[in-house]
Amino acid sequence: MTAEADVLGELRRLRARLPQVTGALAASVDGLVLARESAGAEAEGVAALTAAALGVAQRLTASTGQGAFRELLVQGEHGYVATYAAGASAVLTLVAEPRTNVGRLHLEARRSSARIGELVDGALDRLENA
Repeated sequence: MTAEADVLGELRRLRARLPQVTGALAASVDGLVLARESAGAEAEGVAALTAAALGVAQRLTASTGQGAFRELLVQGEHGYVATYAAGASAVLTLVAEPRTNVGRLHLEARRSSARIGELVDGALDRLENA
C-alpha cells in the first residue's frame, strides 16, 4: 500500500467513527491535497485555504507564546471546520455538522492526525533516503 492509500484509509476510518463529519482532507502544509474523503467542497480550494489558515495560526501561537500549532476550530452557522497538525509536513482538515460532539471530534481527530503524520513523514523520510 502507498502512503496516499494509507492516509485515505485513515480518513475513511475517521469518518466511519464520526458520522457527523461530512468531509475529511489531508493536505501538505503548503496546500497540496494528499488525500480526501468528502462529499462537498472543492478539495484543492479547501487545501489552499487550510494552508493560509495554518500560516496565520502558526504566527498567532508563536506571537502569543503558546508554542507550536496543534489545532484550529472554526464554528460557522452551519457547522464546524477543524484543522489539526499531522506531523511536520501535513494537516488534517475536517468539516462537521453543527450537532457534532466537539470533544469527540477532537479526540478522534487527534488520533487520526497523529497517524497521518506518521504516514506522511515516514514516506518523506523514505524518499529522502532513497
